[in-house]
Amino acid sequence: MTQFRFPPFPIAHNLSPMAYFLIICLLLSSCASSPPQRKEGFLPEIQLKEIESSRQVKAMNEKLLMGTMAARKTSQRDYKIGPEDLLEISVFEEEKLNKTVRVSSQGNISFPLLGILRVKGLTANELEKEIRDLLAEKYLQNPNVSVFIKEYRSQRISVIGMVEKPGVFDVTGQKAVLDTLALAGGLKEDAGQLLFLVRPPNLEEDVPRGKKESLEQHPQTFVIDLDELLIKGDLTINMPVLHGDIINVPASGKIFVGGEVVRPGGFPLKGKKLTLTQAITLAEGLKPEGDGTEARIFRYTGRGNEKEIFSVDIYAIQNGKAEDLYLKENDILFVPKSGVKNFLIGLRDTIKGIFGIGFTRGF
Repeated sequence: MTQFRFPPFPIAHNLSPMAYFLIICLLLSSCASSPPQRKEGFLPEIQLKEIESSRQVKAMNEKLLMGTMAARKTSQRDYKIGPEDLLEISVFEEEKLNKTVRVSSQGNISFPLLGILRVKGLTANELEKEIRDLLAEKYLQNPNVSVFIKEYRSQRISVIGMVEKPGVFDVTGQKAVLDTLALAGGLKEDAGQLLFLVRPPNLEEDVPRGKKESLEQHPQTFVIDLDELLIKGDLTINMPVLHGDIINVPASGKIFVGGEVVRPGGFPLKGKKLTLTQAITLAEGLKPEGDGTEARIFRYTGRGNEKEIFSVDIYAIQNGKAEDLYLKENDILFVPKSGVKNFLIGLRDTIKGIFGIGFTRGF
């Protein structure tokens, strides 16, 4: 009878056969009870690009909220007084001059000793200086004047396009583009990179006749790069908005990939920059008969139907031997067929039809 021998264990040399048997049983039961580890698959690169785009929009919205808080003090300081604002004016040297006044529809106030003052279009600091200078000229020596805007007039600003809550907003006080975008709930994921601020023509009735002709009688359109404003933080383009302004955030444009790619078509930019290799990934790669060395980018110049044409080598870019180009809105990336590859693929398909799958794979 053959004697059963347990394999040696390094944990001890003086254990009995029964102890070895118990240890083996424990190990086997532990292996059986522990579930097999699940391997996490990698997300497709296209999905990763979409996630990254979503993260970028989220980052822009976070910057939007932070920028709104940072710019609020500047906006209040630069606010220009307008009709129906309520002003609280204090002169420390003479309490009898302290007064709370409502700006008339013509933009004027009545102030003791000074009579009617034109305040429309002035900031609080500018009005303080004007009252101080007028009082010092005739009545008081070095007066200290304070102007506080107690109530702001209501202004109606429209926000349309790719924002979470488009609509018409009644706002008070000086607001800028960042404030208005925050009121509209921030940007949607498919928001474009450009914002258009449309300002109606200035048709004020109380402007002197000589100057009325010089006023802008047509709507003005200002273009703001949201990437510069929100990501790079350029607050110089955070324009103040005025009553009647319309803010439009169009949807992001598309780039088009055609020719010998697996899934040709148009792909949204989602307001972000897209490289050539990312566009190829969105199109699920080149077909075997595609010639990546002779790809072309067709770009509209903005002058009629005139286009610029760029030659690109996709393989050189993928191998890091050439710069990965950024595509612009409405760019067309075209991958032609390769003459040599067409011959080889035709030969392969012919052999495949004659000899079957096994030979084709070997070939």
